[in-house]
Amino acid sequence: MAKEKVIAVPNLTTPSNPVTFNEDICNGCNHCVEVCQIDVYIPNPEKGKPPMILHPDECWYCGCCVNDCPRPGAIKFNWALQHRGYWKNKATGKVHQI
Repeated sequence: MAKEKVIAVPNLTTPSNPVTFNEDICNGCNHCVEVCQIDVYIPNPEKGKPPMILHPDECWYCGCCVNDCPRPGAIKFNWALQHRGYWKNKATGKVHQI
């Protein structure tokens, strides 16, 4: 029986990128794939590489993947502009991002 070749192409309809992976820290354990409630990710076919973000526009920014990652710093939220929090220190005038 011949093996079928499966190709997964990320949905690039918009420049949405809900998370970024630090490849120096991520070991490709795919725990984030398992805990994601809406299946944004799929495992990377290359062993040891971060998962592929297949449906970035579907992300709810719930935090499951980032908060449950066994390797702190491997995943970082790239908050959408309307979700970013800023505050300004009245005394110094410096703007801080959360």
